[in-house]
Amino acid sequence: MARIVLVGASAAGRAQLSRLLASSGFSLFRLCASGSELRRALGECEDGIVLVAGGLKDAPLDDIAADFGGSFQFLLIGRPDALEACESPRVFRLAWPCSGSAVIGAVEMLSQLHHMRLPHRTGEDRTLVEDAKRLLMKEYGIDEPEAHRRMQLYAMRRGVKMADYAALLLQGRNDDA
Repeated sequence: MARIVLVGASAAGRAQLSRLLASSGFSLFRLCASGSELRRALGECEDGIVLVAGGLKDAPLDDIAADFGGSFQFLLIGRPDALEACESPRVFRLAWPCSGSAVIGAVEMLSQLHHMRLPHRTGEDRTLVEDAKRLLMKEYGIDEPEAHRRMQLYAMRRGVKMADYAALLLQGRNDDA
């Protein structure tokens, strides 16, 4: 399931959307109150869905969508003026006020789009990646998302597939034995 990051200046709005998503079976990766918090959260998360409630006061959503739009689906829920202020074609828009079912329908659509964009690993590649993550988790005392993030960053910086990097990691450990 896609990781969902929810951002909005209003604590009440974030809480309302959080409850709506939870009641529909969606779990949140992170709640953010500002654009700067959102940027940090997206840096920690490899991909997912960003729900923006009402807009961002400290950062233009257009800029964030340009920086992270290759990995994230964006949904802006807001009044007409907030929707008009966002010009990015990467951002889906939903006019507020709207029903909870409209929000959930939009999130489900974005979740499907997100899933279609993900690379699909073969069974062997998936096994390599999972084994390498377990190795990193044990060796460094980190959790699964952190192991995944470290592997992904290494692979991206060197321009290799994550499965290829996982194979190298595992081979290196077998050579040490």
